[in-house]
Amino acid sequence: MTAGADVLHLTVTETGPGTVRELTGDQLAALLTVPRLVRLTPAGGVRWRITGNQKAGLVRLRTPSGGAIQLLLRTKLPVRNLLFLLSYAPGNPWLHETVTAAATDDLLPAIADLLARVTRRTLEGGVLYGYRTVEEDLPLIRGRIRTADQLRRVGLPLPVAVRYDDHTPDIAENQILLAALRLAAHLPALPVRTGLALRHLGHRFHGVQGLRPGEPLPHWTPNRLNFRYVPALRLAELLLSSRSIQPEDGLPVNADGFVLDMPVVFERFVTAALDDALNHHGVRCAAQEQHHRLDLAGHVRLRPDLVLYRAGRVVSVVDAKYAFQITPAPPTEHLYQLLGYCTALGLPHGHLVYAATGGHASAHTFIAGRPTDHVIRRTDITVTAHGLDLLLPPEALLAEVSALAEKIMSATPSSKGP
Repeated sequence: MTAGADVLHLTVTETGPGTVRELTGDQLAALLTVPRLVRLTPAGGVRWRITGNQKAGLVRLRTPSGGAIQLLLRTKLPVRNLLFLLSYAPGNPWLHETVTAAATDDLLPAIADLLARVTRRTLEGGVLYGYRTVEEDLPLIRGRIRTADQLRRVGLPLPVAVRYDDHTPDIAENQILLAALRLAAHLPALPVRTGLALRHLGHRFHGVQGLRPGEPLPHWTPNRLNFRYVPALRLAELLLSSRSIQPEDGLPVNADGFVLDMPVVFERFVTAALDDALNHHGVRCAAQEQHHRLDLAGHVRLRPDLVLYRAGRVVSVVDAKYAFQITPAPPTEHLYQLLGYCTALGLPHGHLVYAATGGHASAHTFIAGRPTDHVIRRTDITVTAHGLDLLLPPEALLAEVSALAEKIMSATPSSKGP
C-alpha cells in the first residue's frame, strides 16, 4: 500500500486481520459512505483497522475535499477458481478453456478477458434475433390497427396507428451483452488487446440500443432459442449488477468501481451446479422463492436459497453460506434459519452448504465430503452441514457437488421408501 499526494491506495483481502492505517476525517467519511464495503475498527488516535467484508474488486471513492481513495479488494480464492464460479453454467462447452486461459492474478483484467472469450464463442452462431412488439403511426397498414387510438382521430385517416411484431436484434439478451462489453472495455488496468477485443465484439451488435446508466436490466428467460447465450448473459449480469457502488438508503455516493459480493457469487454457483446435478434425480430447484410464509397469518416471509421439488412436491431445502467455518457446529442463527424453513415447508431435513478450504482447513472446519448432522431437540428435524472445497480444480469441485446431490437425495422422504 502506498499513498500519493491526492489518492490513498489501500489493498484489503476479503477476509483476514486487515491493515491498520492513519485516516483523515475526509478519508474516513468517504469509507463510511458505503458501510458494507469494508469494516472499520478504531485502533487508537487517528488509526483505524480496515478489514475486508467478503467483497472483491476495485473501488474509487472521492473525498469531500477533492481527494480520492482507491481501494483494491482481493479475494482469498485464486483468480482461476473464482472465474470458474462466475462462469459456470450447465452444458457450457467452452467453460474449461475460459478458466484455464486466465493467466493473470488481477481480478478485473481476468474477468474482462473471460467476458471477451465467452462472448466471442457465443457469437460464433451469429447475433440472436427475436420478435419485439412495436407501436407506431405509419402511412400504411402493418400488422394490426390499434383501433382505440385510430378512432380518436378526426379528419384524414393517415397516419394509421398500428401494432406489429418486428424481427430485430434489439432484444433484451443483446442489450445486456452490449452493456457489459462497454463496461468491461473501460475497466482500469485493462490490457490493450483485451480492450480492443471487447470493443470489436461490441460492434457486432449493430442495431441494438444501449442501456442508459442506472436503467434496470431488461428481463429475459432462458429457452431453447437463447440457450447458447446463457453463460455470457449470466456473466454479463454479474458485471452489470456490480458496476457501481450504491448505499442501502439510495442516496448519491461519490464512488465508482466494480465489486463482487462473494456470498452472491457462491450462492449462484451452488444454485446452478446443484440444479444440474439434481436434474438426474427428477428434481427441480427453485431459487429465491418469495411466497413462503412461516406463520399462519402470512406475515413472516421466508426466502430460501433453494427449494427442491419432485413431481410438484417439496422434498428438501438448501441454503448456501459463503462462510469458512472454524467451529464444530454452524452458527445458531443458521440453524434457526433452516429450522424455520423446514417447519414452514413441512420437511424433516434441511441442508446448509458452506465454502470449505480443503487441506487448509483447521480441525474444526466444515471440510468438504464430511457432512455433519444436527438433530434439533424436541423435533423431528435434522439440519446437515456440508462443505464444498472451492480450491479444487473444476472437475473435482463438480464431483463434490454431485456427491452433495446424492447425500441430499438420500435424506429426502421419498428416497427412504415406505
